[in-house]
Amino acid sequence: MSPRPTTVGRAVRGRIAALIACASLVAACGSEPLDTDPVEFIIPSGATFAEVVDTLAQRGLVQRPRLFGWYARWKGFDTRVRAGTYVQTPGQPWSELLDDLAAGRVVTRPITIPEGWALRQIGPRIADFTGALPDEVVSLLSDSTAHREYDVPGPGLEGYLLPETYRFADGTTPETVIETMVDAYRAFWTPERTARLDTLGMTEAEVTTLASIVQAEARIADEMPRIAAVYHNRLDAGWPLQADPTVLYALGGPRERLLYAAMDSVADSPYNTYTHPGLPPGPIGAPGAAALEATLHPADDPAMFFVVGEDGRHVFSRTLAEHNRAVAEYRRRQNRSSGGGLP
Repeated sequence: MSPRPTTVGRAVRGRIAALIACASLVAACGSEPLDTDPVEFIIPSGATFAEVVDTLAQRGLVQRPRLFGWYARWKGFDTRVRAGTYVQTPGQPWSELLDDLAAGRVVTRPITIPEGWALRQIGPRIADFTGALPDEVVSLLSDSTAHREYDVPGPGLEGYLLPETYRFADGTTPETVIETMVDAYRAFWTPERTARLDTLGMTEAEVTTLASIVQAEARIADEMPRIAAVYHNRLDAGWPLQADPTVLYALGGPRERLLYAAMDSVADSPYNTYTHPGLPPGPIGAPGAAALEATLHPADDPAMFFVVGEDGRHVFSRTLAEHNRAVAEYRRRQNRSSGGGLP
């Protein structure tokens, strides 16, 4: 008669059985061939793990769904899968597949916000990207007190959404896009850049406002420091900025050319830098990092004027006489290109 198994013996046999099972699972995990193109699939929010396994099996990513489910539970992945759109390759090790699902390595799409865009331009793009109603996004962006929530100088969010290309997953909300752009703006302000404000005798709001004008004026990035220098020089001398982009902002949109009649219609606007001295109340668009940097570190240039020259570059002048000659040359070029008439 065989001796009855002891408690210790049963425990040892249990451990051996568990090790054998684990070894079998690990061996099975890499047995599927990598011979299929990547597959896109969606894990809906609130999906159960059984539904996740079913989706993976239907898409050909898992050939042994029951064994896969046991493996996932053994590894503790069954409660860690994140919702979203994924792209995975059939046949990859289960450990890699589950790690991607738990880390939320979802498919993302780019959204580009060009430098210099105003909120009235940014809003529709965010709405189109997120699938939100344009009016809802405009309402979020146009809130005059939103700067308090996002901890930026204000007024509002104009100028404080850093323009660049971002990537977001499907289902991202407008609030997330806005917050990410504001975070990128705040990240620009390192301690060194903040300390530079004291050297200039300007606030963050003033630098961002001036940078938005520099951004609007510059057609070529390497001219930004010289354009910034002209405006710094004008502010230091107590001259009006006389920046056309601020008048265009007051008018509510771009114009092919700035007519004096149009300027008269916004003569009382604080954004009209021809009739109001100093900086306007706030930014007129979203300055990029280059414009902000140029405004913090303007060129050492005594120029007080500039006008468009050849190939999109500007002609910088120190005196009014020099500037008048540059303007006359600009008008001659415009007259030749248009076949006559006033520029």
